[in-house]
Amino acid sequence: MSKKVRLIELNTKEKALLVTVDLFSLRSENLKIEDEANELRELTKTSGLEILDQVICHYDKPSPSLFIGKGKAEELGFIAREQGIDVAVFSVDLSGTQQRNLEQIIGCKTIDRTQLILDIFAQHARSPEGKMQVELAQLEYLLPRLTGKGIMLSRLGGGIGTRGPGEQKLELDRRRIRSRITKLRKDLERIRSQRNLMNKKRKLEEIALVALVGYTNAGKTTLLNSLVNEHLLADDSLFTTLDPLTRTMLLPNNQKIAVADTVGFLHNLPVHLIEAFKATLEDVREADLLIHVLDISHPLRYSYYQSVHAVLKELDCLGRPMITALNKVDKLEDLNWLERYKMDFPNSIAISSLKKENFNELIAGITRVVSKGIKKVRLTIPINKMNIVDWVYREGKVEEIKYTKKSVIISAKMPNVAIGKISSYLSPVRNHRATSKNEEVSDGVKTEDNA
Repeated sequence: MSKKVRLIELNTKEKALLVTVDLFSLRSENLKIEDEANELRELTKTSGLEILDQVICHYDKPSPSLFIGKGKAEELGFIAREQGIDVAVFSVDLSGTQQRNLEQIIGCKTIDRTQLILDIFAQHARSPEGKMQVELAQLEYLLPRLTGKGIMLSRLGGGIGTRGPGEQKLELDRRRIRSRITKLRKDLERIRSQRNLMNKKRKLEEIALVALVGYTNAGKTTLLNSLVNEHLLADDSLFTTLDPLTRTMLLPNNQKIAVADTVGFLHNLPVHLIEAFKATLEDVREADLLIHVLDISHPLRYSYYQSVHAVLKELDCLGRPMITALNKVDKLEDLNWLERYKMDFPNSIAISSLKKENFNELIAGITRVVSKGIKKVRLTIPINKMNIVDWVYREGKVEEIKYTKKSVIISAKMPNVAIGKISSYLSPVRNHRATSKNEEVSDGVKTEDNA
C-alpha cells in the first residue's frame, strides 16, 4: 500500500523542462555554462519539481519578444508536448512580455530563475519576518508583469513559482499591490528598528556578534550547530536557512558572543532580492567578525568565493574583519592541495563542521578578533560574598584565586561591562605591581588590554 501511495505522489509532481541560456553579453567570467546548467538543476530539484529534460541554447543577444529565437521556442514546444511538460524553467530573468509569448508558443507555464528562487524561499520561510520578506519580493516581482495579463493572472493559482504567503494577493490590481508593498516595507522597517535596538543593547553589554556568511549549501547551519551544540535543521539542499538564526556561545576565556546564521548567497543573486532581505542581512552589516564558510571540496570553490564577495560588496561589508573557514575538508580527495588553498584564500582556516575538525584553531581565531574588550583585573572580595565569586567565575576567566581569613583575592580576565558591575571590589594599584609590560595602570586598577 505504501508503494502505491508513493507512486501517486511522484505522479502529482509538476514535470519540468530546464532551459539554460548562454548569452554572450551576460556570460559570467566565474561560471561555465555547464556549471550554470547544473546550478539551475539543483535549484529546480530543491523546489520539488520533477526534471524530465534539460536544454542549453546559445545567443549573442536576447530577443525583445521571446529572449530566445522563435525556432528554438517552437522546438521547446515540441519537447513539451512530447514529454508532457508542465513548466519550462529558464536560467535567465524574463520580462512579462517574453514570459507571456513563450507560454503561448511552448504551450505550458514558463518561469524564470528569480521566480524559481522565490518559490524555494516561500517553501522555507517559517518566521513572520521571513514570510513578509518573501511576500514583498513576490509582489515586487509581480508588479511590472501585470500589464496586459488581466484575467490570465488566474494561472498563478498554484504550483511552482506561486507558493507562499503572498499568493492570495496575486490577483489584486496594481493599486492594491502597491499599497500592500508599502505596508510590508513599513513593517520590515519596524522590525529593522527593533533589531537596531537589540544591537545597541548587545553593544552596551559588549557581546560581540559573529555572522556566518557563504554560498548556499556551504555548511553554515552545520557550523552553527557544532559551535553552539544545537540541532537546527541542516540539509544538503539550497537555501535551507531563510529565517535569521542567532545563538550565544562562550569562548574559552568565558566571553559571551552571539553567532548569527544568514541566508545563503548565490551567483548573480537578483538585486531586488537583496533589497527585500536587507532586514535579515542586517546582522552581516553589524557583525564584529564575518566567517565566510566556503565549501573547499566543491569544484567551483573559486567562483563561489568571488560570488560571495560580490554580494558582500553590494552590502558594503567587505571592510569588516573576516575569517575564511575552508569547510568540508573531510570530503577533499587530495589533502595535498590544502596548503595551496590556504594561500589562495586570505586568513583561512581549514575545518570540517560536520566532524568538528580543527575547531580549536577556528575558535582561537574568533577569540583573537572579538576579545579586545577583555581586561585583566585583580579583585578583593569579602569572604561572606561568595555569590560574587561565583558570578566572577561565570562572567570571566579566573586565572588565580587565593583565600584569606577575611577575603578572597582573584586575578581574572573579564569584559569591561562586567568590570563596571564589580568596581567596588577592584584592588588598588598600591597593593600590587604590574608584572608584564603589556599591563597598564588605569583608574587605580591593574588591567591588561586584549587579554
